[in-house]
Order: sequence, then structure tokens, then C-alpha cells
Amino acid sequence: MFLNILTSPWPWYVAGPLIGLTVPLLLLIGNKSFGISSSLRHLCAACFPANISFFKYDWKKEIWNLFFVTGIIAGAVVVTVFFNNDAPVQINPKLTTELGNYGITDYKGLVPADLFNWQNLFTIKGIILMVVGGLLVGFGTRYAGGCTSGHAIMGLSSLQRSSLIATVSFMVGGFIMANLILPYILKHF
Repeated sequence: MFLNILTSPWPWYVAGPLIGLTVPLLLLIGNKSFGISSSLRHLCAACFPANISFFKYDWKKEIWNLFFVTGIIAGAVVVTVFFNNDAPVQINPKLTTELGNYGITDYKGLVPADLFNWQNLFTIKGIILMVVGGLLVGFGTRYAGGCTSGHAIMGLSSLQRSSLIATVSFMVGGFIMANLILPYILKHF
């Protein structure tokens, strides 16, 4: 039974509160804020001490964040190696039909292999989805002053107006991408 708990997705009513409880826990432990994207800044400040004002701060005070991200990576490796679930990802039948119209039928991994693979990376569609998409996510994260986890989980729970604006912008951008831009890319490239 324990193995089944580790290899199956957790329901929203378990995973959601666990994620939500990290906010008060971090605030109680040391007035820390939750977010993943800031780790890259800390890593750059630690490894590349240049004369750049953005990296001139005491990154050692935020080393806990680097340990947190290291734990996420280690956890992902452990789950992938020891608790791999080869069952296809379960998605809505209507979405399966819609994606099938675009030639996407392989749901064995976490992302559709029909889109995200090394051969696709060097196509126009792959460059748009993986390279340009990655650059836009990185730029947006920096421009918004944080990622979705930092703004939507930590920022909203601490009633920050900027996090509300960022989260609404993330959602609007996601709806536009999923319903307008992505279908166009999948159909024409």
C-alpha cells in the first residue's frame, strides 16, 4: 500500500494543503519566502562572483533555498529510478481526441514524446516550443520578479498585490497560449 501511495498521483485535497502548509512553516522557521526561481540567482552569485550589482548580496543567507532545490532534484531522481510508473498519463478523452488531430498520441512519459524529444528539438516546432518557450518563461519569471510558485503560493498567501497581478497575468497568458497560440503552432508547423 505504501508503494502505491508513492507511485500514484496524490489527490488535490492532500497535495494542495501540504503545499499550502509550507508557507506558514517557512515563515515560522525563519521568515523565509517560498520560491524556486530565485535559486538560480543565488547559484550565479555563489559560482560567478562578478562585479554585477544584481549578484552583489549575501547569498549565503539564502543557502537554504539551494538545499531545497537540491532536494527537489534528488527527489525527482529517486522517484524516477525507484518508483517509475510506466502507465500512460491519464488525460481527458476530449483532450486526447484534440491532441490526436495534431498527431500527438504518445502519453507514456510526463510530457508527450511526440513533441518533446531530441529529434523534434531541431525542427521549427521544436525550436518554437522548447527554445523560444523556455526563453519566454525565463524572461517572464525575471520580469515578474518570481515564478508561479513564489507568487501564487507565497505571494498570494501574504496578500501581496504584485503577486496577485503576476498570478492573474500567468493565468491569462496560459489561457491564451493553450487555446490560441499552441493550436496554431501544432497545426501549422
